[in-house]
Amino acid sequence: MPAPSYSSRLRWDLAPNRLTRLLDEKRSAGAAILDLTESNPTAAGFVYPSDQILAALADPRALRYHPAAAGMPLARAAVSDYYSGRVSPDRILLTASTSEAYAFVFKLLADPGDEVLVPRPSYPLFDFLAAFEAVRVVQYPLVYHGASNGNWTIDFDALARSITPRTRAIVLVNPNNPTGSFLKQNELAELIALCREHSLAIISDEVFSDYALDPDPSLVHSLTEVTDVLTFCLSGLSKVAGLPQLKLGWIVTSGPAIERLELIADTYLSVSAPVQYAAPVLLGLRTQMQDQILARVRANRAFLATQIGPTSPWRLLATEGGWYAVLEAPRIQTEEEWVLSLLSADGVLVQPGFFFDFEREAFLVISLLTPEEVFREGVRRILARA
Repeated sequence: MPAPSYSSRLRWDLAPNRLTRLLDEKRSAGAAILDLTESNPTAAGFVYPSDQILAALADPRALRYHPAAAGMPLARAAVSDYYSGRVSPDRILLTASTSEAYAFVFKLLADPGDEVLVPRPSYPLFDFLAAFEAVRVVQYPLVYHGASNGNWTIDFDALARSITPRTRAIVLVNPNNPTGSFLKQNELAELIALCREHSLAIISDEVFSDYALDPDPSLVHSLTEVTDVLTFCLSGLSKVAGLPQLKLGWIVTSGPAIERLELIADTYLSVSAPVQYAAPVLLGLRTQMQDQILARVRANRAFLATQIGPTSPWRLLATEGGWYAVLEAPRIQTEEEWVLSLLSADGVLVQPGFFFDFEREAFLVISLLTPEEVFREGVRRILARA
């Protein structure tokens, strides 16, 4: 058979990296591993109201197909209720996931070869999501100032320099993954002014916005009320209700953009009927899950902070929300060497900072969603290494 010709949209490198290979070897050998990367709430030991969830998914109306491009009215109304009615249902379009929401918005805004600006550090999925739409990713930096100086902020000078005639949107992850930093009120005004000057849209990923660790009036939790520039706010059940297996996301926008998005969605009709009929119940149960998750995240972070004294060679970076913590490791070896040695010698799995495009070394990213007993033992083993 002649070699097939594949798309050049992606670098199709399917070879596993060194960490993946080592992890596979350890698991194949039956080694006990303390997984400090756990980000799946359904595997993290939380108590779900299973009877209510299953009953909601058994709605007999789901046996009949009623296609609705923007989503069923009752599901869109449930999302509107999630925003306490501040967002009308006619501004909401349902998707199967936040990833699909990105794909729809990129299709709407960009031609092949156009650019979107994304934060650095941040979640590494953007390169793939953009590449699938033949869109180019350009990074703009977030700058860390420390807990006493506003934590992380956008480098607006660098952001402005990154804009070209092909730039179509600025992506904001709020709070950021993995830094946990929220947009600040003063930053929002500057961001809007920059987008107005260059006729750019804002794409605000708000999946972790319910997980602020402490009350702080300087933080912007959502951009759903921004009207000065075209704005798309993305979220979904995966984080809001701790239900990543029930594929339901959404986009909040305004004006004629919703009609154009609806045309895109009508081509796919990807959101299933059962999850739409269940949406009012599932979103109504979110507080039960969020309370458990926040309790776990706060307890794990508090324990981590107590383990790192003022003379420790380790540093815990400040955060304002989300499910992750960032540790700055002693620079006695590279990040790759840190994660490989921790897994090989200590049975502890963490993620290196370069997975998230940190500008320098050495950072380790760990999940605060990890069950507390596993988290504490894993942290002890990490900190004992230096």
